[in-house]
Amino acid sequence: MPQIKVEERLYSWQPLTSDNWPDLVKLFGEHGACDGCWCMYFRGVKKDYNENKGDGNKHRLEAIVNSGQPTGLIAYDGGEPVGWCAVAPRVDFDALSRSKYYKAVDDIPTWSLTCFFTAKAYRRKGVSRFLIQKALVYAAERGAKYLEAYPIVPKKDKVPDIFAYTGFFKEFVDVGFQEIANLDGLHPIMRVKLG
Repeated sequence: MPQIKVEERLYSWQPLTSDNWPDLVKLFGEHGACDGCWCMYFRGVKKDYNENKGDGNKHRLEAIVNSGQPTGLIAYDGGEPVGWCAVAPRVDFDALSRSKYYKAVDDIPTWSLTCFFTAKAYRRKGVSRFLIQKALVYAAERGAKYLEAYPIVPKKDKVPDIFAYTGFFKEFVDVGFQEIANLDGLHPIMRVKLG
């Protein structure tokens, strides 16, 4: 398992597979990360997402994992799962193409990093930054030429955790992402060339 030191902690990571699915279940807990989302917000249509909150979304994500498709990465502190990011080809997150803010700006095939979830005790300890760095490696190793992200640009110093699920603008700038579109000044599309 590759490791990197971030903010005085040594984290490791693994892609999510059927073998470590129980680790994601443990990390997401009884609420399925955020209100039963199970990181399915950007996958499928909104009606399916809303009707399946909780166990339905859990089973939908588990089916994708069991199919062998890329879904995301789990960060660990020792053997404890402490963070998650969703990263896969952009076409797998079909809600992006229907979004008025995140529609594709060109026909370049990219991968997307859409969501983060961090265990409460590990928030503001570098887990998201670590996962962004590992997502670059993971996507490149699978043939991706570009990676996109859709972070928030906070207007205040402190943002409620529930609104930070797509990450923070500065974290992406720090590792080389550039803003390529922002239709309303609040919803940037950021991209980095891999390799």
